Amino acid sequence: MSSNTWESNEELQYFREYLRIPSVHPNPNYEPCLEFLRKQAKLLDLPIVVHYPIDEKAPVAILTWQGLEPELPSVLLNSHMDVVAVYPENWTHPPFAADIDEKGRIFGRGSQDMKCVGMQYLAAIRALKRNGGRLKRTIHISFVADEETGGQLGMAPFVDSDDFRKLNIGFSLDEGMASPTAVMPVYYAERTGRCVTFKISGQAGHGSLLLSNTAGEKMNYILGKMMDFRRSQVERLKQNPQLTVGDVTTINLNAINGGVQSNVVPPMMSLFFDCRVALDVNLEQFEADLLRWAEEAGGGVEVEFMRWLRRPHTAPTVTNETNPFWVAFKKSIDELGLAIKLQVFNGGTDSRYIRRMGIPALGFSPMNHTPVLLHDHDEWLHVDTYLKGIEIYQKIITNVANI
Repeated sequence: MSSNTWESNEELQYFREYLRIPSVHPNPNYEPCLEFLRKQAKLLDLPIVVHYPIDEKAPVAILTWQGLEPELPSVLLNSHMDVVAVYPENWTHPPFAADIDEKGRIFGRGSQDMKCVGMQYLAAIRALKRNGGRLKRTIHISFVADEETGGQLGMAPFVDSDDFRKLNIGFSLDEGMASPTAVMPVYYAERTGRCVTFKISGQAGHGSLLLSNTAGEKMNYILGKMMDFRRSQVERLKQNPQLTVGDVTTINLNAINGGVQSNVVPPMMSLFFDCRVALDVNLEQFEADLLRWAEEAGGGVEVEFMRWLRRPHTAPTVTNETNPFWVAFKKSIDELGLAIKLQVFNGGTDSRYIRRMGIPALGFSPMNHTPVLLHDHDEWLHVDTYLKGIEIYQKIITNVANI
């Protein structure tokens, strides 16, 4: 495909227009996105409704294509409008210019994560409608806020609302990740977050002394235990090449605080760990170990879990013949001759809130032979990969909505 063809391709231009909207953290403005989506809804002759589960700063926009049998549970095609922060000085193309280079790479924040998928949904539906297609099940295409900061203003409250229940969702598709190989990951589950802060009290005093029971000593003990656990998970990955990061528990020390003066032993220090607990780990035992290590450190240690993450494991989506939506999805993949691999997602997406409601959900982004660049500088997606993804979604949407 030549550069002239790129410039004249309708779907590429819609995608690039969406990429140029800087709905970027830490303070995303979603109004330009909503304006763009309203225009898309008009072009597609589809109704659009905007919900505000928390406040007007965090909208959830939903376009709906009614099915021939609207009483059947519907299909949700979910994406998020927000994108992570950028550092323009580290980009070779402006992060919101949606430039296409001579190799056909579209540069832009959100090109992989995940404005591509939202636009591919709409492009696939545009193609199906133009061809006179009608589907049995109703399709809802959602564009939500706040996914990149945990979904507490977006999907998390929305799934608990009457507005969500009225959608009668039976199955959901959401984002996956790019793959540098021919094999594309399909995510059927996510690990469980257990972010934890150790607030460590100890004997304060002059920095020239050898005081006992200091916060630093206790911190060293806890840090050692957490790093030992981390090393055990690194070793699991080394010993079993079939495992991915999503199959093990990750422990990362993300913040250390304490101390105000170079010659004063501080009375308080803190450690913050980002923990993502594997599905085969007992959460109660995991928490008990953390509390035990805090006590073994010498007492005076408060263990504080991030409240909104402190939930039980969410059941994975079933991926066998008992789930007709999985069967229809897999049939699409087979008919297209694509290669996939089922995985547990290593990060977090809005699918965890969908699954928590008992709704099967799969994470999938049709981006093979593509480096993983989400959240990275110079995020890009090739035009051919983007356009091929539209064809893939046409097949998937048709199959899952006609069962």
